[in-house]
Amino acid sequence: MTEKPLEISGRRIAVAGLGVSGISAARALARLGARVTVVDGGDSDAHRARAAELAAEGIAVRLADGDTLPEGTELIVTSPGWQPQSPLFTAAAKADIPVWGDVELAWRLRGPRAAPWLAITGTNGKTTTVRMLASILDAAGLRTAAVGNVGTPIVDIVLSDEPYDVLAVELSSYQLHWAPSLRAHSAVVLNLAPDHLDWHGSMAAYVADKGRIYEGNEVACVYNTADPATEVLVREADVAEGCRAIGFTLGSPGPSEFGVVDGILVDRAFVDNRRQQARELAEVTDISPPAPHNIANALAAAALARAFGVPPQAVREGLRAFRPDAHRIAHVADVAGVSYVDDSKATNTHATEASLAAYDSIVWIAGGLAKGATFDELVLRSAERLRGAVLIGADRHLIHEALARHAPDVPVVDLDRTDTGAMTAAVHEAARLAQPGDTVLMAPACASMDMFTNYNERGDAFATAVHGLASGRAVSEQ
Repeated sequence: MTEKPLEISGRRIAVAGLGVSGISAARALARLGARVTVVDGGDSDAHRARAAELAAEGIAVRLADGDTLPEGTELIVTSPGWQPQSPLFTAAAKADIPVWGDVELAWRLRGPRAAPWLAITGTNGKTTTVRMLASILDAAGLRTAAVGNVGTPIVDIVLSDEPYDVLAVELSSYQLHWAPSLRAHSAVVLNLAPDHLDWHGSMAAYVADKGRIYEGNEVACVYNTADPATEVLVREADVAEGCRAIGFTLGSPGPSEFGVVDGILVDRAFVDNRRQQARELAEVTDISPPAPHNIANALAAAALARAFGVPPQAVREGLRAFRPDAHRIAHVADVAGVSYVDDSKATNTHATEASLAAYDSIVWIAGGLAKGATFDELVLRSAERLRGAVLIGADRHLIHEALARHAPDVPVVDLDRTDTGAMTAAVHEAARLAQPGDTVLMAPACASMDMFTNYNERGDAFATAVHGLASGRAVSEQ
């Protein structure tokens, strides 16, 4: 797709959403001379405070009305998450007014010497992989940043006075939906599982939006050999001439793949003779934590980095330096021979299945808001690893029913409460079920908002309960 010259000065542009990306877009557009109006359906104290800040900068804000198209609007820039069926966008379509996301705006605002983008999407693992990639690029001595659906707003980075060599870009399905012009240097779809179907309308639409990340790729389309749907998206993409399909696997890699041989991460794609050679990149023990899904994330990050010409030593150094964000399969403590692990970020069944696969004998703490999910497949695939389960949250009965159907011998504690103190009770019940050598894994497979503000607060509650348990046992054993 040929990009039209971006003319901003004097144009009437509506920005949908008063969150971080919306504020970033509004300020950038105003600096470039646009006549900006921000619209948002909220009207809380926080909304009014943000609106006052923007008003002081000459940016109009309209609260408690996110549905009406501002008069004279020539372009809408939307924050991620605003549904395509929103009345604002329906009105825009009738008036033939284009709608861009913050990523599309950033792509259009790039200068003539803009940094290439290495792009990452997938149902799970995006943030970990993009941060791994940024760590590797940094180890190679490149000026980079992890941006997009994480970190600093991408519009701010694109307009920064300091030039970047390359950007590690995490993209959600929402952002990709509104980014038709994006053409990455190289990109990966890590995995695909049902998620956000209320927003996209169907699994097919969700997958199609994820697949946009491959369109126009210049060097490499990286896919997951364990998830054939990601390879299908590569085959269907219209890419630049010479762009290669590069697979990653937890097994021994074939030609044009990255994989694992005897505990070593290897590259059989970016070597002189990929049919007979493999280049050692790092050891599995260089990855923290070395859970299977995290090794897969590391392979994907390594593939993108190698596509950009990063040397093997930088891959090793970057992976060694990387530390995962909080609440992502994070070891909290060992108490009485039992390991306690916080994976509060596992808010859907796909992420939780990967988490459960990392351990052999588990007391599983799960539950929350199911978001329409079913749990039969998850339980079927993980039952043999479960020593017990402790269930909390509004939709815990759905998990309980799946356990009853497919793992009837697994002891289940059903905590009939949704207050925040339930986590302490859950940890104590899990400790009662666990035996030395077990892992108590809090991987809820559900969203947190029935009991907590977000998954971070849920993870903090788990960690606090575990540390309390450790202190109590230490006292009792003295």
